[in-house]
Amino acid sequence: MKIAKHCICCDGVRLTATPAVLMPFVAKRVFDWEPVEITSAWGMRDLKAGHAYSVCNTLHCETCGAVFLDIRFDDDEMAALYRNYRDEAYTATRDRFEPGYRARNAILVDGSTYIPQVERFLRDYVEPPLRLLDWGGDTGRNTPFAGNLAIHHVYDISEKPTIPGAERVTAEQLRDTGYDLIVNSNVIEHVPYPRQTIDAMTALMTPDTILYVEVPYEDVMRAEQRPVDKKHWHEHVNFFSPRSLELLFQRCGLTVLGTIDLSVNAGGKDAHALGFACRLTRPL
Repeated sequence: MKIAKHCICCDGVRLTATPAVLMPFVAKRVFDWEPVEITSAWGMRDLKAGHAYSVCNTLHCETCGAVFLDIRFDDDEMAALYRNYRDEAYTATRDRFEPGYRARNAILVDGSTYIPQVERFLRDYVEPPLRLLDWGGDTGRNTPFAGNLAIHHVYDISEKPTIPGAERVTAEQLRDTGYDLIVNSNVIEHVPYPRQTIDAMTALMTPDTILYVEVPYEDVMRAEQRPVDKKHWHEHVNFFSPRSLELLFQRCGLTVLGTIDLSVNAGGKDAHALGFACRLTRPL
């Protein structure tokens, strides 16, 4: 469905909608739309002069607290948005709309510094060397336990070369490998249907497989702000509360074993992330 009518996490219908804008870079990549300035030369009778941007709605689920963009991109639109992710053309276009992005991107490419926190958390549930799948792992640079893995598979839309020791795999290859740990870090905040992504990963799990899911813990979800104050949307089209993720995992047949609140640095800015260790719910 193009415009969400149900919560992406709990499937609830008690959604509060407030006006917002789709950021110009995303509108350009997805729809080839650019902002325009309405001037007196347009000769418009009813429109006021000023800049026009792509409008959308912020949706807030009153049941679980999830906050998300009402527009749900389809496969072609997602492909347009993430084609050649962070390559030169992508970076140049984004820097045109968002001056300074190139410098922030360079910091992101250098890799995350908080991976040791994740590894310490995961050692309560797994012990290297592991057969690990990093779903959405880009080059594998930020995979936990990288360099101490029996298998280091990366499944990602990117075609970038992986780091030494990592191997990019196809959807067909995934089914031929049993994994001890599946990592899904900073992915489901980007996708239109998070449940579909998680269901695809649970299909690869055995009762002993651990699934680690990590998402940004956005300021609007942590601070004493109203979710309706979220007035712009970028690549992160889903903002999660702990409750919304717990309900999402439950709907996907997963039991949460433990959680961690991570202090991270994203593009030179201090931020937070939530990490969840999950296992398939065992029948009673």
